[in-house]
Amino acid sequence: MNTDYDIIAIGAGSGGLSAVERAAEYGKKCLVIEVKTIGGTCVNVGCVPKKVMWFAANTGTMIKNAQGFGFKVEQKGFSWKKLKAGRDNYIKGITDWYDGYLQKLGIDYIHGFGQLADKNTVSVNGKEYTAEHIVLAPGGDPSVPHIEGAEYGITSDGFFTLEELPKKVAVIGGGYIGVELAGVLNALGSKVALFGRADKLLHGFDSMIQNALYKDYSSHGITIHHNTQIDKVSKDKTLFTNQGEFTGFDTIIWAVGRNPMTQHLGLETAGVKCDQKGFILTDKFQTTNIGNIFALGDATGHTPLTPVAIAAGRRLSDRLYNNMTDRHLDYNNITTVVFSHPPIGTIGLTEVQANEKFDKVKIYKSEFTPMADALLKQKTTTALKLVCVGDDEKVVGCHIMGHGADEMLQGFAVAIKMGATKKQFDDTVAIHPTSAEELVTMR
Repeated sequence: MNTDYDIIAIGAGSGGLSAVERAAEYGKKCLVIEVKTIGGTCVNVGCVPKKVMWFAANTGTMIKNAQGFGFKVEQKGFSWKKLKAGRDNYIKGITDWYDGYLQKLGIDYIHGFGQLADKNTVSVNGKEYTAEHIVLAPGGDPSVPHIEGAEYGITSDGFFTLEELPKKVAVIGGGYIGVELAGVLNALGSKVALFGRADKLLHGFDSMIQNALYKDYSSHGITIHHNTQIDKVSKDKTLFTNQGEFTGFDTIIWAVGRNPMTQHLGLETAGVKCDQKGFILTDKFQTTNIGNIFALGDATGHTPLTPVAIAAGRRLSDRLYNNMTDRHLDYNNITTVVFSHPPIGTIGLTEVQANEKFDKVKIYKSEFTPMADALLKQKTTTALKLVCVGDDEKVVGCHIMGHGADEMLQGFAVAIKMGATKKQFDDTVAIHPTSAEELVTMR
């Protein structure tokens, strides 16, 4: 059939952009549509601005810690407004850059709400465009609980619009986002209370990480409330919970998950199937039940991470337009980092998961105060664990918390993805003195 485009992507975040960028490299005619701001969640209200805030928080901590190394340094002030202005200007530079970048690649861009009119047609701003292939990558929105007074809180999106540093803040949610926001706000000077429904933070992570994080966050002044269900919020921002009432907050942040932005995509018009939560169902090739329609990123519910959406989008276009017939993303052993204070990096199976799956499991672990904190009054924990299985002790899991965990894990992830064994780790000469050397010297 004759179409206006080879491929149309609904959503100009990490997944949609990556798919059309790679397709354009193969000479295909591409259109990408975005209803919000180009760059998606990651660039605008996710990874990038979050990491700027994380760096700012680390800087504040380093100033406080300088006295431990003999420096006569004092923090004479901190301007949230200046930080916010610098961060927002940095993000604007990225989003402005996209215009010329897409034009250079020959990719058409439309700002508007794209909907499926049928399996080959997308409607946007009152016009229809056709394509041989359509990619759905609309991303997600922060969840807000359906309780009385929920409107008195803000989401992670709202965090990036705050004009002042909150004095006392309640962060609701013990997952990635809650843990990260709590750490940033605490380091910058807020009094933080972190509320989670589970009995530990970071549900699904290895128990060593969960325990080390609780110890460090508690010792650094974050009040943690486990097994807490928020039932109601009053106008004065009092929390009514199964554990009692909590008052005195000037800001409440909901960090209770994200919902896929699939409700108004017109999926039913084209016959695209979703699960009960609205996540689009796909096979390993990112293909929906409609053969020429694909889905990527957060809207699929599979490992909602920016690099995952990018990798899946690129592989999809490789398969469609470069004869790589079996090209797809392997969702096993995907590395992830939580930008807590200190950061957490993890790949593969936890100790519990390994014991459920394998008969012969051996654990190697180490926990200590890093040299970076040796002279400080307020210290952090470095904790490392290798999960190994079988007679050859293949490494199937690696879990790290501590200074530099976010950087050190990338290289080890390559080795684990390649199937490295504990002996091969042991045969690697250590870099001394570092925290990372523990991963090749543990006994």
